[in-house]
Amino acid sequence: MTDAKNVLGTPLESCCTSPMTGFYRDGHCHTGGQDYGSHVVCAQMTPAFLEFTKARGNDLSTPVPAYQFPGLKPGDRWCLCAARWQEAFEIGVAPPVNLSATHIRALEVIALEDLKKHAVKN
Repeated sequence: MTDAKNVLGTPLESCCTSPMTGFYRDGHCHTGGQDYGSHVVCAQMTPAFLEFTKARGNDLSTPVPAYQFPGLKPGDRWCLCAARWQEAFEIGVAPPVNLSATHIRALEVIALEDLKKHAVKN
C-alpha cells in the first residue's frame, strides 16, 4: 500500500484523518482484496451528495458509535466507492475530489476527465 499511486500517477496522498477515513481507516484511499466496494475516491462532502447517498441506502451523515463513525458533514473528506461517485456524477450531484488522494484504481470506473472537472484545490 505504501507504493500506491493516485490518478495523477504520483504517490497517493492522505485523504483525511479527522474523521479517519479509508477502507483500512488509515487516512488514505488504499484498496485491496477485501475492499469489494473499491473505496478509492477522496471526496469532499456536500449537502447534495449526502442526501443522495442516504436516499440510496448509505447514510453517511448519521453517527454510528458502535463503529466509531462520527457521521459526516459538508466539507468533510471521505474515501468513497468509485461506483457511487460515478452514479452521483451521472445525475449531477458528484462531490468534489482531491486528485492527489484519489487512488489510481478509480480510473477503472471513472474517467480522469470527469474527476478533473470536479477537482478541489488542496
